[in-house]
Amino acid sequence: MRIAYDVTPLSHPRTGVGNYILGALRGMLEADGEAELVAFGPVSVRGRELLDTTLDGLPLQRRLLTVPFAHAVRRTWGMVAWPPAERFLGDFDVLHFTDWMRPPQHAGVRATMIHDLGPLHFPERLHPRTVRMHTVNALEAQRCDIVFVNSEFTAADVTEQLGIARDRIRVAYPGVGPPFAPDGPRREEGMPYVFTTATGEWRKNLETLRAASALLPGDTRLLTLAEAGHVGDDELAALYRGAAAFVYPSRFEGFGIPVIEAMACGVPCVVSAHRSLDEASGGAAVRVAPDSAEAVAAGIAEALLRRDELVERGIAHARRFTWADTGRVHLQSYADAL
Repeated sequence: MRIAYDVTPLSHPRTGVGNYILGALRGMLEADGEAELVAFGPVSVRGRELLDTTLDGLPLQRRLLTVPFAHAVRRTWGMVAWPPAERFLGDFDVLHFTDWMRPPQHAGVRATMIHDLGPLHFPERLHPRTVRMHTVNALEAQRCDIVFVNSEFTAADVTEQLGIARDRIRVAYPGVGPPFAPDGPRREEGMPYVFTTATGEWRKNLETLRAASALLPGDTRLLTLAEAGHVGDDELAALYRGAAAFVYPSRFEGFGIPVIEAMACGVPCVVSAHRSLDEASGGAAVRVAPDSAEAVAAGIAEALLRRDELVERGIAHARRFTWADTGRVHLQSYADAL
């Protein structure tokens, strides 16, 4: 089975989408060493170096095109619907594209991934270009043989919002990579800290967490990922391990990968009570109303008191999620559609 897989998001610093793409590629290679994976996509001159570095060591073919104005090229390719992807890639059994472009194809299974429908639910909160891109991808997904999602919550949302039949949707949960484990280096800050990966984006809800942190005891501070600087997986794992608690106050998610990463590192977690985070949280986190600073602060205090219990539950819950399983779901879904 020859699988053409769009890797264009890996030409930018990795966030949740990029981490999922890289994890899924590794998982497919781990699950079936005979799978013929072809990484493809037009990327910018600046992004090509990062993409090549990210893919280093992975035994896959590369069909990458370095172009100026890569975003415009990707968008135009989908709009014009020519030339077909086979022109650059040769024949393939499966073409899997991301929400960055919608390449045309002559034959083979057509697949994509919807990480969440946040841009459709909250268009007023995002840049219009981001909303347009995700809206186009959501509509294109209706033409796909397979639509992957990362949770049952998102599967239901895709069915309800886009009218895609449930039997065309496959839930491929994210995994936890090897660096995220209880044992290993810990970040030392000189005083206890509560850690978060939340950003200034409205959905991530950092402003409520900042207000909650003002209600914490004076010897505990909030440490954000932005303050820690750009870190790789090893450094991120050390940040999780060194934290008194990890807080994820998001208003809406597709799944919430940082929650299971933090649990795998042995830190008690305080997570938004929004139902989009139910599957990431399992029964192993303190759940709080995301828009109440008082509730978040109380949740942190509870997590510190219940630390031993939550750490044990969290480690057990995080073990359920592996990238090899993610890869197996992808490969089996492709095979079923052929």
